[in-house]
Amino acid sequence: MKKIWIVFLLGCLMMAPGMATAQPYRISVSQFVEHPALDAVLNGFQDYLAEEGVDARYQVHIAQANMATAGQIGTQIMGEDPDLILAIATPTAQAVAQAFKKASHMKTTPFLFSAITDPVEAGLVNDLQHPGGNITGVSDLLPLDQHMGMVMRFYPDLKRLGVLYNAGEANSKSTLEGIRAIGLQKGFEVVEATVSKSSDVYQATKSLVGQVDAVFVPTDNTVVSALESAVKVCTQAKLALFCADVDSVKRGAVAAMGFDYYKHGRQTGAMAKRIFEGANPGELPVESQKALELHLNLTSAREMGVTVPQAIIDSADKTYQ
Repeated sequence: MKKIWIVFLLGCLMMAPGMATAQPYRISVSQFVEHPALDAVLNGFQDYLAEEGVDARYQVHIAQANMATAGQIGTQIMGEDPDLILAIATPTAQAVAQAFKKASHMKTTPFLFSAITDPVEAGLVNDLQHPGGNITGVSDLLPLDQHMGMVMRFYPDLKRLGVLYNAGEANSKSTLEGIRAIGLQKGFEVVEATVSKSSDVYQATKSLVGQVDAVFVPTDNTVVSALESAVKVCTQAKLALFCADVDSVKRGAVAAMGFDYYKHGRQTGAMAKRIFEGANPGELPVESQKALELHLNLTSAREMGVTVPQAIIDSADKTYQ
């Protein structure tokens, strides 16, 4: 009998106000593909929350650049009933949003996106300042004038620029239109090479050989996931390859002026913390990064036959020899 009373008293103490142990936040993550930039977003997000003392448990799903898989992951996440959803990259954010609309039990679940080029064009929000609903996040919208300015520092007389992208990615399509507009102003023509999957990158890059002065890869998840294929072709053809994300430079691109995606993830983590503290996601304006860094790979430049002016070397934030 004494043992029964002891168990009873312990149970009462555990249920007493203030004695309950706080449960960790359950965060479901949908990431379109594994590559350094998107991986850095997730790492930055997780590191920020850990450093801020936010106890979180993650269910991480990778679609491996497959839209059908992204859709399946979106449906699976609805069944996980998390405390917060994080979607990294435009295709997965769109897939999660579609599943989100059909899940009535998720109407109040916070939904954050990160590494999204154009949240409005992607149909995620109607207004960057007033997202509404329970969705917001951090955009990596490219300041294309600065990216094209970087390319033209190497090629002041640029006539034809190849753009390698997946036409199925809304972020890449809007970026292409922006580059075309700049081309009209600056006097260069844009030559497209499209892919639908990562295995297409090698042949798509080859199609640009002899047709363009240089190749530019925007923040296109499909192409970046197979960047080494583009690097191989450009090295063989002595054709300059430029990218929009700095993580691609150490993988073989000549140069990039882009965001630090680890910081991008930390910025998204800060938004998550504010939401956990009671902020309404729909009232948090979509954020973006302003500061860009110039990264330069001198080895790739030599192998691709690119002469790098000393002024560019001197102005680089990071240089790979």
